[in-house]
Amino acid sequence: MSKSHVKSRALSRLIWPGLAIAGALALTAQPVVAGECPAGKIKPNAQPMVDYKPVGVTDVTLGAIDLGKQPAHIEGRELRFRKLTIEPGGIVPWHSHDDRPALIFVQQGEIVEYASNCVDPILHKAGDIRPEVHGTSHWWKNLGKETVILYVGDVRKDPNDHHM
Repeated sequence: MSKSHVKSRALSRLIWPGLAIAGALALTAQPVVAGECPAGKIKPNAQPMVDYKPVGVTDVTLGAIDLGKQPAHIEGRELRFRKLTIEPGGIVPWHSHDDRPALIFVQQGEIVEYASNCVDPILHKAGDIRPEVHGTSHWWKNLGKETVILYVGDVRKDPNDHHM
């Protein structure tokens, strides 16, 4: 075997596994997007505000940071990280994110969101991430038989705002 052939085979043994790893990382690095309202179903005031109380929901703050004391100096804002546990049949009541952006991660189970701007309910499954931003008003219900666990990171202005 020639030296160039040996080098070529050695290089091939290095490149192909590297490409396979890079490909696998590229596939796993893609962001997971939660169920979304279908484009044809987006409509202002599609769902009316409802006055349900929280049912079967546990909301635990796992940690919080006063953002006014951080280098960003965002006075009057708190970065909060919470765990919500929603039992079967449980309800997270109607609330708005106009002044409280959040990211929701569905760790376990499936839950249905009733968003103010979507004609149809939106199903969220384990592994989904749901951004909640200005213009988002909604409520959630666990229609399944399994307890749902959500992890929530939000930026709260009013420390007395205990909306979920």
